[in-house]
Amino acid sequence: MTGEELRQWVTDNGFPAFRAVQIGDWLGKGVTNFDEMRNLPADLKKKLQTSCYISVATIAKKQVSRYDKTVKYLFSFHDGECVEAVLMSYHHGYSICISTQVGCKMGCTFCATGKSGFSRSLTASEMLAQIEAAQRDEGVRISNVVLMGMGEPLDNFDNVVRFLHLAGSQKGLHIGMRHITLSTCGIVPKIYELAQCGLPVNLAVSLHAPNDAIRSQTMPVARVYPMEQLLQACRDYFETTGRRVTFEYALISGVNDSDACARELGHRLRGMNCHVNLIPVNAVAGTGYQKSNVQRQQSFANILAVNGVTATVRRTLGSDIDASCGQLRRKHLSKGGQSLGNFQ
Repeated sequence: MTGEELRQWVTDNGFPAFRAVQIGDWLGKGVTNFDEMRNLPADLKKKLQTSCYISVATIAKKQVSRYDKTVKYLFSFHDGECVEAVLMSYHHGYSICISTQVGCKMGCTFCATGKSGFSRSLTASEMLAQIEAAQRDEGVRISNVVLMGMGEPLDNFDNVVRFLHLAGSQKGLHIGMRHITLSTCGIVPKIYELAQCGLPVNLAVSLHAPNDAIRSQTMPVARVYPMEQLLQACRDYFETTGRRVTFEYALISGVNDSDACARELGHRLRGMNCHVNLIPVNAVAGTGYQKSNVQRQQSFANILAVNGVTATVRRTLGSDIDASCGQLRRKHLSKGGQSLGNFQ
């Protein structure tokens, strides 16, 4: 609930409005049950317990990288469904990559998440709970959030927008919108809808190819929204929000990493206010994909630079802990981990 929704609920149930402020303060402190709200009267606690719940992300499994202290979490929710999140440490603070759905419908061939199918979307509070659980567990303050874990955020539009409002609230996590990045495979109508929300979030678009022919081989969404249509939506997003768009490009050896691909991509993106994030593809069982070697990665970046397109090769974090989202959950399910819905 937003602060106003909480106040309305409190007064509708016959309690004074100031109780909503007290409840909000306790939630802001990260309490996980209503009994911890010590200054509330017993009748209000009872009403909360019978009518409401606090979303809690329980740590089902945790992995810590020996190389860079990146933390991979498998979180479970009240119904037994599990999602993944990754906590990363940078010089500017802590960032977390969270999930927005249990599984994914998009079917990108290089992604571990989609190989387990789709179960359900997360609520806004379940997204918040991932951040709160990681903060409690590691004793840190998270300042940057990326919606790039399991699921397609724009396929869960209303809950994601509610999450953005709650995360940015002073009574919530108080994380500035400019420190939140939403990643999408490119659902064009929703990009326009997001731009109209007036939220200065960063948009990252999974491109992964220089043209529709290659993109449609790995990303079924390309068959619905052609690349030129997607790129125009990104141009319009920048014009509406003033936020530069980042294009994610997973370099797959022999598929999309040739000099010809780089030149074509550079030509398409020339003149756009954008940045290309080159990502050596993660090895996912069953795909047969291999990441491009270091020389190929650098050559690709250099060709983009010649075309006036800024690009960086993403630093690999957590390579020893299945940090690519979807892999830890697949292993958990294959070993008989509990999960309801479509994954029993």
